[in-house]
Amino acid sequence: MLERLKNISVVSAMSARPAARASIKGGAEHPKLHGTMSFYPYRNGAIVLAELWGLPYDSAPCAPNVYAIHIHAGGGCSGDFSDAGGHYNPDNCPHPAHAGDMPPLFGNRGYAWQGFYTERFTPKEVIGKTVIVHDRRDDFKTQPAGDAGGRIACGVIRAYR
Repeated sequence: MLERLKNISVVSAMSARPAARASIKGGAEHPKLHGTMSFYPYRNGAIVLAELWGLPYDSAPCAPNVYAIHIHAGGGCSGDFSDAGGHYNPDNCPHPAHAGDMPPLFGNRGYAWQGFYTERFTPKEVIGKTVIVHDRRDDFKTQPAGDAGGRIACGVIRAYR
C-alpha cells in the first residue's frame, strides 16, 4: 500500500504545472536540435523531464548516440554557449557529484526522452541557470566536467508561468 501511495504522489506532482522550464535550442552546427526540460518540485528535490528532437544521429551499428546533459551555472545561451559557464556546483563537489550533473540522454534516431528524480537541487534553485547538451557522453570520471565534448544546445531555465 505504501509503495502505491508513493507512486500516486509522483503522478500528482507531475500532473501539476512545472515550476520551471528550459526551452532548449541547438547552436549553429545543430539548428534543428530543440526541446524542453521541465522541473517539478517533489519532496526535497525535483522531478526532471526532458524531451529533445534533432540530436546528432549515427546510424552505424553499435553507435552509442549518447549525450551528456548538465545544468550550468551561467545564465546565457549566446554564440557558442560559453556564457553558460561551468557546471552548477554550489557545494564544490568533484564530478560527477556536481548538483548539475544529470543522467545522460540516450538518442533514438535523433529523439530522446528522460525523466528522473534528484535531491541535488530544487526547481527554485536552478531558475536562471542553463541546460547544456554536449556532443558526447559523460565519462563520469574526468575532472572537472566528464570529457563530455562540445556544447551543441542550450536553454535558460525560467520560472514557468
